[in-house]
Amino acid sequence: MNPLHDWNLSPAEAIALQKRLAGLVEREDRLDPVRRIAGVDIGFEQGGEITRAGVVVLAWPPAGEGAFEVIEQAVHREPTRMPYVPGLLSFREVPAALAAFDQLSARPQLVMVDGQGSAHPRRLGVASHLGLWLDLPTIGVAKTRLCGRHDEPGPERGDWTPLVDKGPDGEETIGAVLRSRHGVKPVFVSPGHRLSLASALEWVVACLGRTKLPEPTRLADRLASRRD
Repeated sequence: MNPLHDWNLSPAEAIALQKRLAGLVEREDRLDPVRRIAGVDIGFEQGGEITRAGVVVLAWPPAGEGAFEVIEQAVHREPTRMPYVPGLLSFREVPAALAAFDQLSARPQLVMVDGQGSAHPRRLGVASHLGLWLDLPTIGVAKTRLCGRHDEPGPERGDWTPLVDKGPDGEETIGAVLRSRHGVKPVFVSPGHRLSLASALEWVVACLGRTKLPEPTRLADRLASRRD
C-alpha cells in the first residue's frame, strides 16, 4: 500500500487535504467480480484515547436463505491520533482501519463503511478517504445525516430519496436516504470510491438482513464495539 499522505496534520491542513483528495475520488463503477465483502466500523475505548477498528469479511454471494458466511475478521487498537473535529473524523478513524486491513489474508473486492462517503461537506467522508488509501470500491452507510437535505423516503424496505446539497455548480446529489427496514429510521448511503450511487444502493439493499444495517457494517459494528 503506497502512502497517500502524512497523518500528522493540523485541522486546517487536514481540511485543505480533504479538498485536494476529493478530486481524486472516482464516482463511476470500477469494480472487480465480488467474492469477498468487508464491513468496517470504528469504536473508541478509554474515553476516546484508544481507537478500535473492526473489519469483518463476508463471502459473496450469501449461502442459502441469505445467510452470510464470515470468512475472516480483524481488530486493531492504537492511540487516537486526532481530537474530535466535526468533518475530520476520517483522520481519527482511517489509520486504525488501515492497520486492521493489513491483518487480512486476502483483500476484499468491496468495502462497506459505517460512516459517510460523498455525503460530506467536502465530499470526502471516511468511506471515500479509506477507499483512496486502499484503492478499493467503498460505500458509506451512516446512521445519521452530516450534511444535505432530503424528503422522507417511502415506508417500505428499499424505498429511498435523494440526499442533495449545494455544490460549486449548484445542487448536487451526494447520496441517498434509504428505508432499510419497514417502520424504522432510514440510513444514509453514499458512494465512497470507485462506485456510482446507483451501484452503492444496489449493494446495500442486497446485503440487508433482518436489521436496519446491512450485514457487513452490522457485524463490523458489533466487533468494533466489543470490549474484550
